[in-house]
Formats: sequence, structure tokens, C-alpha cells
Amino acid sequence: MSQTRDYTLPVIGHVLHPTDFSEGSRIAFHHALKAALLAQSELTLLHVLPGAPPEWMDFPGVRETLERWALLPKGSPRSAVPRLGIDVRKIVADQSDPVRAVLGYLGHHPADLIVLATNQHEGRVSWLQQSVAEPVSRRAGQMTLFIPAGAAGFVSATDGSVSLTKVLIPVADTPSPQPAAEAAARLVSRMNCPRGTFTLLHVGETSATPTIQCPEIPGWQWKRVTQTGDVIQVILDTASKTAVDLIVMATDGRNGFLDALRGSHSERVLRQTSAPLLTVPVGSLAGGHLV
Repeated sequence: MSQTRDYTLPVIGHVLHPTDFSEGSRIAFHHALKAALLAQSELTLLHVLPGAPPEWMDFPGVRETLERWALLPKGSPRSAVPRLGIDVRKIVADQSDPVRAVLGYLGHHPADLIVLATNQHEGRVSWLQQSVAEPVSRRAGQMTLFIPAGAAGFVSATDGSVSLTKVLIPVADTPSPQPAAEAAARLVSRMNCPRGTFTLLHVGETSATPTIQCPEIPGWQWKRVTQTGDVIQVILDTASKTAVDLIVMATDGRNGFLDALRGSHSERVLRQTSAPLLTVPVGSLAGGHLV
């Protein structure tokens, strides 16, 4: 059953993009910049480097990207960027451990959305492999958008346009899938995606399918699919066969953005999927009620 709610209200005040200046990180940067533009929010680009700081030119070019996207005239001054409603900060953290650096930054500067490129290597996310097991404060509850290595994502590097028509939402009783469904609806509404399909995928018996209230988004339909088999393999097979643009999964919210890196279903999906993955902690701002 669908319900009508307003999914156009701003819910993101700060977007954090940890970057290692790789090509994958540049693709993730385009998604972070697009999210910040649509939310009219702060955008922090965080690079972790022990010792001497990098050249500032190594950071993704915000003005150059905005000019390429025809949002700013060619040759615009730095002062032109805030006129678009975003506040961009570039920070270098003098740390040898990228996870500790990200967590340390979040401890003082909470973010509502983290956008992160990942490298699938030997079952790990290599950029974060040094301290995956490090505990995270239970207060952390950020949505995290992971862009797998080699994935083009759904935001065009050329003109900033969004290509997002097929969203897969795996559902189970625990954690509650409702925040994932609401976050997916809010995302496509925010990004002005005119039409598409949300697929709610339950792996198990039909009688055990959880109850979900599906937000009504003009031009979008909700499709419910139930299959049996190995949960992770069914998710991966469905994502591949239907060529989804995005997978959205709820996490229990206890460990913030590391939930997807600690042996959970979302971590196991992240190891093998070629589609971007958005994790939504239950109880986070993204998964809560709009104000």
C-alpha cells in the first residue's frame, strides 16, 4: 500500500567525501557534489595523508566541475561557488589510519551523508582495511553511499545529470526495511528522477515478507519480488540481471558507516556488486520522520 508524504524537504546539512585522489574517488566526488547541490548543504573533501600535505591541486576541482556542468560561467572566481548554496571545505588529516581519521573528523563535525569510493580487493574494502574492526560511537548514524571500483554510478561526470531509474531494496524483518524504502523515495525525489521502479526483494517464504509502507512518488512504481535461496547471491543475481542503478539497504545503525564493512549483509553485497550501494542506519536522520 502506498502513502503520500512530502519527500522534498531538506534532510542533509553536511556531506562528507573522504578521498584518496584515485579515479574511483573522483567518481564518488561527483555524487557527493551533486548531493550537496541538491541539499544546499556543506561539502567536506577529506584526504588522509601522514606527513607533508598534498598539493591543493590534487583535490577534485569543484569550480571546474560546476563550470563543466554549466552551473557556473567559465572562469568563475572561488566566491561564485557559495552562490549555488553550498559551502565547500578541503581538509587534509595528518594520520596514517584513514578510518581513525574519518571517525575523528566525524566526532567533531557530524555528517548526514558520507560518499565513499571502494576498492573490492580480497573481500575487503582496501582503502579502509587498516582498522575495519575499530569500534564506532553508537551516536554515529550516517547514511553512506559506496561507489564500487569501476562503477560509473548514476551522476554524469560530464554534465552532472542523474540516471537513476532502477532501485533495488532488499528487505527483511531485521533490521526494519522501512528507513531504506523512505530514503530511496527521498533520494529519487530529491534528484528529480521523473520515472522508475523500486524493487522490494525479499529472500525467503512469501508469508514472512515484512510489511512496508511504500511512499508514493509520481512516475515511480513499487514492485515486490520474493525468491528463495542464498540471501546474498539472490541480491547480487537480481541486481545484475535487472541492471539496477542503486541498491539501498538498511543497517542496524549501531556502528555508523562501518556497519557495511563488518561482515554484515551489506558488507557482503558490497564486496561483489558493481552497483552503488546506499546504506541507511535505522534510527538515523535519513531513516526517521521528516520534520
